[in-house]
Amino acid sequence: MKDPFVRSPRLVDPADNIVQQARQGSIAAIVQVLNDNLTDLGVRTRAVFADGWLQLLCESPQADGLKMEEVVERIQSILESVSPRNIRRVNVNCRVAREDQLLWLDEIRRDPENQLLWSEPISIRRPNLFKRLLTTWRTPTGPRKVALPRRLQPSQPRNPERDRQTLIGAVIVVIVLLLGGFWAYRTWIVSLPSESTDIPPQEPETPQTDPSPPPATQSDPFAQAVSLAEQASLAGQTAQSRAEWLDLAAKWQRAADLMAEVPSDDSRYPTARDRTQLYRQNSRVAQQRAEQVDQATD
Repeated sequence: MKDPFVRSPRLVDPADNIVQQARQGSIAAIVQVLNDNLTDLGVRTRAVFADGWLQLLCESPQADGLKMEEVVERIQSILESVSPRNIRRVNVNCRVAREDQLLWLDEIRRDPENQLLWSEPISIRRPNLFKRLLTTWRTPTGPRKVALPRRLQPSQPRNPERDRQTLIGAVIVVIVLLLGGFWAYRTWIVSLPSESTDIPPQEPETPQTDPSPPPATQSDPFAQAVSLAEQASLAGQTAQSRAEWLDLAAKWQRAADLMAEVPSDDSRYPTARDRTQLYRQNSRVAQQRAEQVDQATD
């Protein structure tokens, strides 16, 4: 006759896995994992989550079993191996075991000097992405200082091949995202110089005491182009009729032609070459505005 108490592994609820519950942030599961791993020290724990801290009470019949450095190091190692969700700050309180107190945290806060042997806050470091992925399919082969109890392992057998494929897929996704972000950044940087507005930017105003340019400017195509560009920029702010836009287009084209005359041995040649393209583009914009005014008139 089949034993009615023997259940198929397929019927075991994965939520019964204490380690998994501890990773999800269950306080009761965390306490059970800690107690199972601190038996060699003779330490029992209780815990409550308050004000963003996991308040942990460690008790032992003898004060010798509550050495701060050893207990803190062991607890931090256990919690970091479990990595409970939403728990990063832990306050470890230790005292000699007493009769059960439901409001032990209130008692400690009220009189910490007489209630505790010592108290120490610790921070739980979160493992990096690859470590978290590796823990889904690989278990440590070497000896560990703190090992989780075997009876808390998942009740259902794992599929190493499926977990390995999941890890490889996650790594590929991360690489693709990094390459995509790099490509988008390069595209954005390359596209910056080609951006322009309908109304050409106004050239920096150069203070002049004499409205007529100095004689040296007459023979300098760069200076003539800059002066003409300044005039075109100002005219572009008030141009409305077709004739005004056509005159503006002619000024921009003349400024572009002057910039193109700057010799290659001139130190301003790179700037002149860039402004030649910009002025020609501004001339085309002004011509388009003239056509739009003409179409609106018709």
